[in-house]
Amino acid sequence: MTKYWSSTVHRLDPYVPGEQPQDQPYIKLNTNENPYPPSPSVIARLKDTAGEKLRLYPDPECAQLKQAIAHYYKVSSKSVFVGNGSDEVLAFAFLAFFESDKKLRFPDISYSFYPVYCSLYDIPFEKIPLNAALEINVEDYQLSNGPIIIPNPNAPTGIALNLAEIESLLEANPDAVVIIDEAYVDFGAQSAISLIGKYPNLVVTQTFSKSRSLAGLRCGFAMGNENLIEALERVKNSFNSYPLDQFAIKGAVAALEDEDYFQEMRLKVITTRNRTRAALNKLGFKTLESSSNFLFISHPKFPAKNLYEQLKSQGILVRYFAKPRIDNYLRVSIGTDEEMDRLLSVISGLVSA
Repeated sequence: MTKYWSSTVHRLDPYVPGEQPQDQPYIKLNTNENPYPPSPSVIARLKDTAGEKLRLYPDPECAQLKQAIAHYYKVSSKSVFVGNGSDEVLAFAFLAFFESDKKLRFPDISYSFYPVYCSLYDIPFEKIPLNAALEINVEDYQLSNGPIIIPNPNAPTGIALNLAEIESLLEANPDAVVIIDEAYVDFGAQSAISLIGKYPNLVVTQTFSKSRSLAGLRCGFAMGNENLIEALERVKNSFNSYPLDQFAIKGAVAALEDEDYFQEMRLKVITTRNRTRAALNKLGFKTLESSSNFLFISHPKFPAKNLYEQLKSQGILVRYFAKPRIDNYLRVSIGTDEEMDRLLSVISGLVSA
């Protein structure tokens, strides 16, 4: 029965996450998770956190984590906002910065949560088409001064903008907020964090889920001008004063402290990605240049949907999008070397049969 639903709920078309079937063991290359565990220091810190203090509420300001992020990225702690995963941070940002009378612009092939938030908050939007190479043309966003959100690297393509291109967006839209969603930035793109002091309309969002292997803790953050961060805090404190629990706070701080482990695991993923891309190219695949922890691939002779189904039947999950312009592409998350070798073996058999 839906008669009790509000009109808002009736019009929603919710975000659909990557499938997680439980019928058999799978090699999961469909949700862009890090194939390597968190830093051992994170695990140790979480064990230390488990205790009688869990009866107490966590710090609503998350001051320890904000200070750790500020120190790591060399910004003021007043320029840092934290939330329950970058999805929640983005949800608060949509409510804080985007009006119902101004169109928000983002790529037509991009993170599919963006139109969901627009529907939830009744924000008008315009999808700006990627070019024929599935790249973002920054010139397409300079026609009018309005709000913008762009993932960098873009998802699901993995293609990144350089810092000069991002700066041109900010210069062309000085009276509106520009959000750069950097969920995958640590795998090869340039972060826009260095531009925060120069552009008061810039918000940069990141997450601990991907490059720091903490998807299970749900911790995301934003950085920007203090006035923008205050707006996010006002929204957060009107919704949930305690978005991060004690485990998320302590675990995220420990992850930031272990720089050697972070760099080692990040480079392992990048190395495996590049090796896998070269191997897929030899098998006749078109693979887009990736600055992320996934590859976007297409084969001229074998439909992506069929490949997705055949890989799944052999215990390998990848992501298929039944959407215009990309319905012959698969998004393949980067796993361990052993997992990617298995993928290459199976997919080689499929396209060579």
